[in-house]
Amino acid sequence: MDFLFSVQQRIRDVLVGAFANYAAHPEMSAFLWLIPLGVVFGAVHALTPGHSKTVIASYVLGSRLSVFRSLAVSGALAFVHVTSAVVIALTAAALVTKTLGGAGRAPSLEIASGVLLAGFGFWLLWRGVRGQPHLHNEGIWVGAAAGLIPCPLTLFTMVLAQSRGVPEAGIAFAVTMMAGVALTLSAVAMTTAFARDHLIAFMDRHGKSASRALRAFDIVTGALLAVVGIARAL
Repeated sequence: MDFLFSVQQRIRDVLVGAFANYAAHPEMSAFLWLIPLGVVFGAVHALTPGHSKTVIASYVLGSRLSVFRSLAVSGALAFVHVTSAVVIALTAAALVTKTLGGAGRAPSLEIASGVLLAGFGFWLLWRGVRGQPHLHNEGIWVGAAAGLIPCPLTLFTMVLAQSRGVPEAGIAFAVTMMAGVALTLSAVAMTTAFARDHLIAFMDRHGKSASRALRAFDIVTGALLAVVGIARAL
């Protein structure tokens, strides 16, 4: 984990110089080399604690989503996670805490995210007990709710770019970061979906009830989301 944080710090240091250089010589060709760096930055950042990896894994485990459809959950999470930070940096900085201990946090959005996740959790728990089918596009809403907390490193990037007078460079870098975050979260979603499908196939081969297992997954998923949501809202 220390290695991941040190990589992030090195990239931040590179960004400071890159944005200053772009501000002095605003040619996009001078900025293009930072695009792959942004993807790496986002992917490494998403490996650190947080980013609702537990939410994604638990939801995909309890859902009937295919391996590739599970990507929609991670994609929605990454999009909202990064985009909300860009929007806040450009228009609604008052939402962000500026205290030393909570710098970069958006308490109102954290509470909203927690309430929504808890609501989804109780819904899944109730549905698992009743054995009702999943709703279409439900996973996208779960991913969006989980990603509602703005990305602190995107906020850092946007504030840095704005302080240099090049917000367009900050937005461009945020987009590449979003791709990196999505890659990591997609890996979590696909790995969980593969593991779930193999477990269900194993149960089918040995005469066990896959439908009963899916209901159990639903109940576990609902309980986990409810706990995560309540903890996030408090």
